[in-house]
Amino acid sequence: METSVQRPASTMDELDRKILMRVQEALPLVPTPFAEIGVPLGLTESDTITRLQRLKKLRIVRQISAIFDTRALGYQSTLVAMRAVPERLDQAAKVVNRHPGVSHNYARNHAYNLWFTLAIPPLCSLEQSVERLRRLSGAESARILPTLRLFKIGVQLDVEGTEPASARSATVTYDDAKRKAIQAQPVTDREIAFIRVLQEDFPLVSRPFQTLAESLGCSEAEVLEQARRFQEQGRMRRYAAILFHRRAGFTENAMGVWVVPGDRMEEVGRTMASFKKVSHCYQRPVYPDWPYSIFTMVHGRTVEECQAVIDAIAQATELTEYCLLYSTREYKKIRLKYFDERLDQWEADAAQ
Repeated sequence: METSVQRPASTMDELDRKILMRVQEALPLVPTPFAEIGVPLGLTESDTITRLQRLKKLRIVRQISAIFDTRALGYQSTLVAMRAVPERLDQAAKVVNRHPGVSHNYARNHAYNLWFTLAIPPLCSLEQSVERLRRLSGAESARILPTLRLFKIGVQLDVEGTEPASARSATVTYDDAKRKAIQAQPVTDREIAFIRVLQEDFPLVSRPFQTLAESLGCSEAEVLEQARRFQEQGRMRRYAAILFHRRAGFTENAMGVWVVPGDRMEEVGRTMASFKKVSHCYQRPVYPDWPYSIFTMVHGRTVEECQAVIDAIAQATELTEYCLLYSTREYKKIRLKYFDERLDQWEADAAQ
C-alpha cells in the first residue's frame, strides 16, 4: 500500500484546514464566494484567496469546479474490475488510461487487480467498450459493476481530524432519489454550453463567476442562476474543491466490499452511508466469483484509520463477510470532461 510521507499536509495551519473543510463541502453560489467563506474564520477575501492559491501551488487543492452527476447528464457509467496478468499490469493500465472516459484507475490488492471508472455517451455500449479495453490491454477477464442503487456520493476529507471513526450523520446530501428525478430530462444545448465552462477549474479571483460569464458571453447573474438550477435539479451535486488526497495527508483508501443478504440491502446501504468517513456507498451486481454487493469507500491517513471505520460499520450492521481492497498504485485520477469530442470519437472507433 502507498504509505509514503506526504510533506505538504504538514505545512497547513489550522486556518488552512478550516478553509479546506468549507470549500470541500460547497462553495457559496454568490458573486463573491471567497469573501463569504472567510467571514466566519475572521479572514478577508484577499486572505482567503491567498491561502487557496498557496494550497493549489502545494498541490493540496486539485481543482475547484462544478461537480456534475454523470448519469444525470445522460451518460452511462460503471466501475470495472479487470484481472490483468500481474507482470503486465502497468502496460494494461496505460491502455485503459487512453480512454477519455476513464477518470479513475487504480491497482488494488486482489486477483481483480485493476479497477477503473468508465463513462460513455448515451446510446453507446458499455459492454462493447469494456470488451475492447479488455482485449487491447490483454487482461484475462473483466467484470462490469454499474451502480444498481446509489446510497451516497460525496468526498469530504476530515482534514481537521476531529471526527471519530464511528461518526454518523442522518443527512445524506446526494443519493439515488435525487439522481433519478432528473435522469429522464434531456440536456439542452444551452445547458451544455454552461456545463463546459462550469466544469473547468475555478479562477481564484474576487468575482470568479464574472470571469466565467465573460467566456460565455452572458451576465454573472445568468451564470449563478444556471449553477443554482443545476444544483436544484440534481445535475450538479455541488460546486466545491477536490483535493489531492495523499498530499492532504490521506495516504490510504480502502474499498470495503460486503456480502449483504438481499432482504437487508436497503437497511444496510443506508446505515453504511450514514458514516461520515464513508465517501461513496453503492449497491453493485454480484457474479459467481464476486459475491460482494455493497461497496463503501473510506479514506484515511493510515491503514489502521481505514480499518477502524470498517470495524465500526461491521459492528453497526452485524456483517462479517467483507473484503478490503486497498489501492497500491494510482494510475489516473482526473475530473471527467463532459461533452468532449474525444470521448465521442473513441466510442465511434470502438463501434467499427
